[in-house]
Amino acid sequence: MHSTRTSAMKVAPEDNLVVALRDLNAGERVEVNGEVFELTQDVKSKHKFAANDFSPGEVATMYGVTVGQATQPIPKGGLLTTENLVHLSAEYGEPTEGMNWEPPEVSQWHESSFDGYHRPDGSVGTANHWLVVPMVFCENGNIQLLKEAMQKSLGYERRDHYQLYAQELAEACKAEKDLACIDLPEENSRWRDPLFPNVDGVKFLLHGMGCGETRGISNDLCGLIAGYLNNPNVAGATILSLGCQHAQVSILEEEIEKRNPAFDKPMLVFEQQKHKSEREMLGQAIRQTFESLQKANEISREPSPLSKLTIGMECGASDGFSGISANPALGKVADFVVGLGGRVILSEFPELCGVEQEIVNRCASPEVGKRFVEIMRNYEARAKEAGSGFHMNPSPGNVRDGLITDAIKSAGAARKGGSSPVVDALDYPGWVTKQGLSLLCTAGNDVESTTAMAGAGANLQLFSTGLGTPTGNPVTPVIKVSSNSKLADSFSDYVDFDTGHIISGEKSVEATGQELLDEVIEYASGRKTAKAMLQGRDDFLPWKRGMSL
Repeated sequence: MHSTRTSAMKVAPEDNLVVALRDLNAGERVEVNGEVFELTQDVKSKHKFAANDFSPGEVATMYGVTVGQATQPIPKGGLLTTENLVHLSAEYGEPTEGMNWEPPEVSQWHESSFDGYHRPDGSVGTANHWLVVPMVFCENGNIQLLKEAMQKSLGYERRDHYQLYAQELAEACKAEKDLACIDLPEENSRWRDPLFPNVDGVKFLLHGMGCGETRGISNDLCGLIAGYLNNPNVAGATILSLGCQHAQVSILEEEIEKRNPAFDKPMLVFEQQKHKSEREMLGQAIRQTFESLQKANEISREPSPLSKLTIGMECGASDGFSGISANPALGKVADFVVGLGGRVILSEFPELCGVEQEIVNRCASPEVGKRFVEIMRNYEARAKEAGSGFHMNPSPGNVRDGLITDAIKSAGAARKGGSSPVVDALDYPGWVTKQGLSLLCTAGNDVESTTAMAGAGANLQLFSTGLGTPTGNPVTPVIKVSSNSKLADSFSDYVDFDTGHIISGEKSVEATGQELLDEVIEYASGRKTAKAMLQGRDDFLPWKRGMSL
């Protein structure tokens, strides 16, 4: 733990890269762990400088792992940039050391519970949603018609301040008034009283898949939708199918059977090519959905042990502090949840590049380790075939904020998975079945990853961010955790929890993780609503394997 006066830090004692915790000036002398560094040039907050002289070809380390290779001489105290450092990660394969995990102290939560929706199969949801989803993009128009027809009547319509603003501007135009005099309202107008108060929402999903792509992609879509239907946060679904598409309802039913042979949720299927008219089909869909919602409303929240939580861990729009504050705090929550008997999902395989050996060493069995290596190498190979690679993963925003190689980004991103043993490695679109930490192969794309984790069974997601993102999910609360307090202030419409006090030295990672788990219980119980959900961010983006990194 660094003090409030600390200007820079090494994440691991053996690192030869140092992180600036504030803007540093050329010529400034900075002390880190008793060693003094004189900066040869300006180093912005979140960026890194050299802890020793580098020769071309010398390996750079951070978080205790290889994160890059020097391409030119870099003096001690010199700034690391994309011009003088390139991505490099260590080789990986068989375990190099044994796993010896000591579970954290979790006695303070032994009597804790969350108020959730209990399903007949024993799972517990943190929400109670109804889905309306197409099997193919051809039905998107009908999904929109159902949304327009039902949302207001059900009491879920939102009129946000932008709609109100546009309405006032339109009225001003009619009256030939000065538009500059019309101010944007400060607050959103929230939902009306819902017709079915125990149904948290009816979610109308849209996508551009189901036919035209490879059969494999269509089959993955069926698996993903099956996961959403089986998610404990979902009460049932209305399915619209055209009939002739690749993504057949029969494949969806097979995928549901794989995930849950005891599946008994209502699933209303309407195949347009079997109906005499679109009008007749949509009329039936509306009536039967209302009938099913009446039954879905009969269930209410009841106490549940924390072992029933399945939490997805995500990071997006990361910055140079993400791996120091927000992600380690998420990692503490991950370890606490595992210690309490729950499930945790770590995804985004491009952001595990560089820490593969560490993960292999954490695998609970050789079989799990081999499976992880197999999936990882296959993914990397397919990325290269598509003319890309993990080294291209950092975004321009990542680079501007100090994440200049994929290995630096990945080593920090992996910390949100904590330190517990890896009990399973799943390919997309997998379903989590084991207590503990499971790896799920997904793209590095934030929305594709959050979409996949909800489809794998996550009933709540923690999402760290350093630059800010509005990403949400239709069926799971997505709790935004900021890496720095500046973002928490500027992105307050979406940030739910701030870990910037770790950077300032006011609180430890351990204490912050404890506070965050207490907040998770509030969100899981419905006593707090994630801001992305309040803002209506129902992001749903199925992954097209081989077409997205």
